Parts: sequence; C-alpha cells; structure tokens
Amino acid sequence: MSTDTTASVSTHILDTSTGRPAASVAVSLAARSGGDSPYVTLGASATDADGRCKDLPALPEGTTHVRLAFDTETYFSKKQAEAQQDAPRVRDSGAFFPEVTIAFAVVPGEHYHVPLLLNPFGYSVYRGS
Repeated sequence: MSTDTTASVSTHILDTSTGRPAASVAVSLAARSGGDSPYVTLGASATDADGRCKDLPALPEGTTHVRLAFDTETYFSKKQAEAQQDAPRVRDSGAFFPEVTIAFAVVPGEHYHVPLLLNPFGYSVYRGS
C-alpha cells in the first residue's frame, strides 16, 4: 500500500501464447534511491494461479526507481516439459528471453501496477491501474 512518503508496486502476468495467467513465475523486487544508487533487492515472490503477485514487499521511503525481474526461463521450461509428455519435441529452448527485467521510476503516494504480457518469443509491459 502506498503512503504519502512511499510508493507501492503490484504485477501480474498473462501468457499470451495460451491466453491464460502465468502461474508460479518467480518475481524479485529491487529498489534504489536516485539514479546513481545501486539497486537493493527487497524480496521475492511468485505468481499465484491467477498470475498475480500479491505479497511483494513494501518500498522504502525515498525510493525513486524500482526493478522487477521475472524468471521466464523456468516457467517456459516447465510448460514445455508438460506439453512434451504427450507430444514430440517442438523446439530446443523453453524461452528466447530467459529473464524479463523491467525498471521504472516511481513517486511517493502512487501505486504502480505493472502487468507483463508474455509469450515464448516476446513480451510487453505497461502501467496498469
């Protein structure tokens, strides 16, 4: 939850190759204060069955930039293994992008919902509501 002195972040993932939420994707959250400061990892979570991370840690006061990192390689490798139980191998790699990292600026008092639209060979993000 955002306050007058902090911002807050949430995310969800939609696998556009299936039109379904992407469950069990590991997500880490890092933040920094100022453009020259190093990012500090605040914590990690994983998406639930609805593709949402509901327990990302709160941002510290003074945060100006946030970075979300999504472990897409593990997600697509698991999907590929499940699909290949009944089908021949289609391709060698589970995902062209093994990780998706999104960095964005924040201001105190605002909530930032950053959805990830994902498929094995591309992705898109936007500021949601």
